[in-house]
Amino acid sequence: MTQACLTFRDLTLGYNSHPAVHHLNGSVSKGSLTAVVGANGSGKSTLMKGIVGVLKPMAGAILKMEGARTAYLPQQSELDRSFPARVVDLVSLGLWPRRGLLGRHTAEDRESVGKALAAVGLEGFEKRPIDTLSGGQLQRALFARVLVQDADLILLDEPFNAVDAKTVGDLIALIKRWHGEERTVMVVAHDLELVRQNFPETLLLARQPVAWGGTAETLRADNLLRARRFHEAWEDDAPWCEADDHAADGHGEHGHGDHSHHGQDHGPRAA
Repeated sequence: MTQACLTFRDLTLGYNSHPAVHHLNGSVSKGSLTAVVGANGSGKSTLMKGIVGVLKPMAGAILKMEGARTAYLPQQSELDRSFPARVVDLVSLGLWPRRGLLGRHTAEDRESVGKALAAVGLEGFEKRPIDTLSGGQLQRALFARVLVQDADLILLDEPFNAVDAKTVGDLIALIKRWHGEERTVMVVAHDLELVRQNFPETLLLARQPVAWGGTAETLRADNLLRARRFHEAWEDDAPWCEADDHAADGHGEHGHGDHSHHGQDHGPRAA
């Protein structure tokens, strides 16, 4: 049986008592490469923040494989580019889980940072202030930071936004490299064609799971239409879901969106 890196148990996440991800059940297999897709406001970034621990579950739980090191790359819009830092400083932040924020960097650490910068095409950019970088260059530097972290679980929130096609291709190559190294990678993405071409598995969200499994099956036209209808039906002050038959039977779970690492897609039931 394939080992699960992440397991979601009737997970609900949200802000100020308003749920943004409802009743997610299933597992993410160790070494898998999964895209997370859906309309703006469908809960994709919320799920990432829940996995990394920035958001605590409103209900349910997220279970991580014991000892798994996590690297999280938020959206660029969440970063303060005015902070007076150089590229080498930004990338070296990836060392803090091993060295601490005040730990002295070794020659091996400096070599690791140099190799990461070379791997993303930023050799020679070490002393450049980060506020002078283009969107694509900044994203490359952030990927270099992830490389330095040497994580088992890698979470990337919209890494292809506002970057040029060449950079997208290079970043996809790095993601496939991590996948080849049997790291577990989850990527929030908008370009469905890019997802079809490069991601074996996809989770389609519309505040609740609509489909989850093999990408071709998940991104069928009927699933995309259903996701759009679910999304349009939600309001910003979405209430808690009403209990369905499963909950009434005492199982305590809604049962929709259930997924396992075998790639099954049950999808949500219409309310």
